Amino acid sequence: MSHPAADALTSKAMVVLQDRPVVPFTTWLAEGLRLCSETRRGLQVVTPAESRITMPLRLVLTGPNSRWVVRADGGYYDGLTGVPLLWDGAAFVVDPAARAYAPGYTKPPNVPIGAQLTVTLRVRHTAESVIGGAADHICRSLTGEPPGGWGTSEPATGVWRVEDLAEMFGSRVSAAVWLTVVGGGEGGPPVVGTMLLSEVDGAAEEAVTLVIGYTDPQEAPIAALPAAVGTLAAAFPLISCFAQLSPGNTDLTTGPRWVGPAGPVGLAVSGSAPGPPGVPGQQIGETRSPTMWYSLGDGRRQDAWQRYEQLTGYLRAQAS
Repeated sequence: MSHPAADALTSKAMVVLQDRPVVPFTTWLAEGLRLCSETRRGLQVVTPAESRITMPLRLVLTGPNSRWVVRADGGYYDGLTGVPLLWDGAAFVVDPAARAYAPGYTKPPNVPIGAQLTVTLRVRHTAESVIGGAADHICRSLTGEPPGGWGTSEPATGVWRVEDLAEMFGSRVSAAVWLTVVGGGEGGPPVVGTMLLSEVDGAAEEAVTLVIGYTDPQEAPIAALPAAVGTLAAAFPLISCFAQLSPGNTDLTTGPRWVGPAGPVGLAVSGSAPGPPGVPGQQIGETRSPTMWYSLGDGRRQDAWQRYEQLTGYLRAQAS
């Protein structure tokens, strides 16, 4: 078995060498990821320390054995976590002898750092709802504009029209469809994300991750989130929505360096659970389709993760 994108193909991983300033999720990498999914391999992208990766590529390097491998100082480290790596003959794995972050990971960033608002949501479609409508809605609500384009890889060459998405998904029968989504420009904040369209129990589901970039954390529309998610829940059966704010490159690429921790902003789930002590819920959407929004913080305080853990433990107990 071979693949044109692979520089090495083992029983555990497909290794792809990329020596360019910015590494996108190209058509070849998309095909490589498909092969990895079918054969239960990890996709491992190896770059020099000067490279950055795009947001869609970062979002797909999350499966087992998949990682961004950075080559620096005669060794390797994970570009997203800073953990030193070594080659075990079949894949890049965490160095068991490592006791600290790789030196390259702790160097100060060499590009402007702003803020990135990440909204991750899942909705289930009805016969009346529009495929792609959830991504369209949340992008309009938070930026004032719909997404500008979509594609099955990068660059996203399709002009954004939800009618085209519905037609494409319908033609795939029950196969899942993974897409990149882009937006922004003309003075608005940049938007990059991914969307997975799939069929679950006979109904279409739309899983969306949108990342919106700001030069200043104060520009992120944190206060607008409950209303935006509420109107989304009124239009689509909302399964869940999670929002967090993190430091990051203003162009929404990711460098192999530590820029600061993410902080949770809020979580919305279907149902009417009031929330645990200290994390009260706020009903949003319509009463016929109850949805609760739980405010967790402003995205800049790390103690909000404790409230997140308290909330998720409470919700798991309520569901059991």
